[in-house]
Amino acid sequence: MKKKMIIYAILIIFLLTGLFLVYSILKVRCLSAPSFAAVGASGDTTINRLYDHVEHLSVKIGSRSVFEYEKLEEARRYIMAVLETLGYVPRVETYEYDGKPFGNIIVTIPGGARAGEIILFGAHYDTVRGTPGADDNASAAAVLLELCRALTDVSYDRTIKCVFFTLEEPPIFRSEFMGSDVYARRARREGEDIRAMICLEMLGYYSDRKGGQGFPLPFMSLMYPATPNFIAVVGNLRALRLVQRVRRALERGSAVPVETLTAVSMVPGVDLSDHRSFWQRGYPAVMLTDTAFYRNPHYHTAGDTIEHVDFVTMADLLKGVIEVARDLAQGE
Repeated sequence: MKKKMIIYAILIIFLLTGLFLVYSILKVRCLSAPSFAAVGASGDTTINRLYDHVEHLSVKIGSRSVFEYEKLEEARRYIMAVLETLGYVPRVETYEYDGKPFGNIIVTIPGGARAGEIILFGAHYDTVRGTPGADDNASAAAVLLELCRALTDVSYDRTIKCVFFTLEEPPIFRSEFMGSDVYARRARREGEDIRAMICLEMLGYYSDRKGGQGFPLPFMSLMYPATPNFIAVVGNLRALRLVQRVRRALERGSAVPVETLTAVSMVPGVDLSDHRSFWQRGYPAVMLTDTAFYRNPHYHTAGDTIEHVDFVTMADLLKGVIEVARDLAQGE
């Protein structure tokens, strides 16, 4: 009888947790998204560049899913062209899916005294079919491009790699054909010494609306802000020290508030991006995110458009990401 009661209690907890998760997501979906004025003519060069990248990917190209091969290829060519203008010679890691070649774009900034140790920053450039993906994930691809720009004239002890992953989104997600899974699997096979992987996932949605932040678990609303104006650093238990180190570096470099979560993968949303591929291979990895569907009502919809992206906050956050790169590649 006691064993049955424990089982019933666990089932009730899971049921209530599931109901809260559904409520949290639906509550966010019902909110109106803030709109920002076009900043393409801003006097701030960094803001303009971020805007141009997101505009090209989400407006000029638009939906770029596994089902829209030519558009995905157009996005790859755009990213390659930007990197080449910065003086890089990006390498494409090509693999085949459904009879077509897909490619991860890899930029390597060689290190010095500890060149064999790698700090990896990654962001996917594909979308779910039917969404322009301004926040998911053109925002992160734009930040990664501008991180590459910031690293053109620097050299650190460790090697930095910036990887633009293909095929992160469903129906490929959690399969061996994810670009990040292809990369992480090869890296482990070849003994690549990745000391930290920083996954950039949806970095452009912020709001001052109190109550606009959703959570996967009920008690989290007591521990985290209800206003969705922060960036989150998410890791598993293995990445506990990395989570805290990234948080400190972000706070030094940027004024954007930072929150952290170190949890097991059972917490909904914790492993929903490319860092999961590196967790599975035993590499320390964290996700840097605006919390996706816990905040953005247009997640995976046609409404994920450029006018809902906060480029001013993104430009500030970029400073923090640059500091993360410096800290991890140069520090102990």
